[in-house]
Amino acid sequence: MFKFENLKIWKESVAFAGEIYTLSKKFPREELFGLTSQLTRAAVSISLNIAEGEGRNSDAELSRFTQIAIGSLNEVVTVLFISLEQKYIAQKDFDLSYKRCEQISKMLHAFRNYLKH
Repeated sequence: MFKFENLKIWKESVAFAGEIYTLSKKFPREELFGLTSQLTRAAVSISLNIAEGEGRNSDAELSRFTQIAIGSLNEVVTVLFISLEQKYIAQKDFDLSYKRCEQISKMLHAFRNYLKH
């Protein structure tokens, strides 16, 4: 077992990526290489950065990669807003995903703060 597999934030971000993949299936086919790709890559990047940071064997490096994961989450939020505006997703789907983003954000920030102390 890899050390990062024990991190709650890693588990949550993997589950979140799955939720985003499900949501992105509602996008039009012509967005496959546009918003769909951007959204799923950003969502997957959250857990990837946590795993990579954990592999660096230093809290400072893990904190840096957690900050990068926060940036990826911000990308997800931005694509959600664009997707709502383009009517690719319903308001209900946006609201659920946005709330989930807030939860993940709180976890990432708390984790980063923990690493700094």
